[in-house]
Amino acid sequence: MNQTSDDHLPISPIRPRFQIETTDSPQVLADKIRASLKSENARCKGRIKHGYATLYLPNEERHYWSPELTLTIEESESGALLRGLYGPRPAVWTMFVFFYSLIAFSVLIVGIIGLANLSIDKSGAILWLIPFLIIIFLTLYLVAYFGQKIGHDQMVVLHTFIEESTGLVIR
Repeated sequence: MNQTSDDHLPISPIRPRFQIETTDSPQVLADKIRASLKSENARCKGRIKHGYATLYLPNEERHYWSPELTLTIEESESGALLRGLYGPRPAVWTMFVFFYSLIAFSVLIVGIIGLANLSIDKSGAILWLIPFLIIIFLTLYLVAYFGQKIGHDQMVVLHTFIEESTGLVIR
């Protein structure tokens, strides 16, 4: 279980997460979250269905790097197990995975072509593209990291909302 609180949410993991057990049943926990989402002064919006919930900020507060909180509510021996996962919107996450995959595939192809050329005594100059592709990969990673830092305050809002709506202290 990761240590989290509204003041000390982790920034280093790519997708911070938490897990907490409660004596409330899954239905009671879901009803608490649903009631908080429907309240007039709710800081978050979201949807909850069949033991899963997604929380996010209202459209007027969202930006490209705004995080979402995905919750799973499962039945446990003592009541319910609440698991939370902070992350970017699915479209942002998919875009980064696509670019990481494209770069990795490019490194593979360039490596194969370069080593094949070297094996038949031709120039392996194409291999000089690999460091360039690695620099692009690292740049993309840094962009994602700084984007996560930009969304950190909104992650605190989501975390505070789930603590207040469930009455749990999530550490």
